[in-house]
Amino acid sequence: MKAFLLQHKIKIIIAAPFVVLLLGMLIPANTVIPVKDATWHDWNHQTFWDNRWGRSGVHKGIDIFANVNRPVVSASPGIVIFRGERLLGGNTVAILGPKWRMHYYAHMNDIKVGWLSFVSQKEVIGTVGRTGNARNKPAHLHYSILSLVPYPWRWDDSMQGWKKAFFLDPTYQLLPKHRIKMARSKSKKKTVEKKLAENVY
Repeated sequence: MKAFLLQHKIKIIIAAPFVVLLLGMLIPANTVIPVKDATWHDWNHQTFWDNRWGRSGVHKGIDIFANVNRPVVSASPGIVIFRGERLLGGNTVAILGPKWRMHYYAHMNDIKVGWLSFVSQKEVIGTVGRTGNARNKPAHLHYSILSLVPYPWRWDDSMQGWKKAFFLDPTYQLLPKHRIKMARSKSKKKTVEKKLAENVY
């Protein structure tokens, strides 16, 4: 009897991580643009994985331009797993959300959430700024999505292409599919084109 119970406990211990992983993957991962009142005109849809990014190699997210102190909201519900200052990102927040995706917010002026706190979607987590390596550049929020569960079929032969198995293009998460093509074709004709001329990208 004791041997049976021991085997049963071992099975539960082995199965538990897989159950937790599966449950996390089943939660819908709907996202919203993480800057209050921002639209798809406020970032360049061509800059994800652009290779003109110095020490970081490639641009693993998007830069959403807005005035300093515009509220930054959580794109997804989740738990704050990091909040603090980093060399390149300045004031940053990382939130673990549905599908085991980490949402990374950088260059903020202020941080308004605590470590390990739960945040709801659209809850204010900080303000737009120009901290870190965004000093002397137009204020913006750098936003990235990192999947802790890899998507190996996304791996390609581009610079740091293996990392594409983990980093997701935020544009595809933020916009309805029918608007992505239109957004990409128009992005250089909108206000973001001016940011390019100012050597922001």
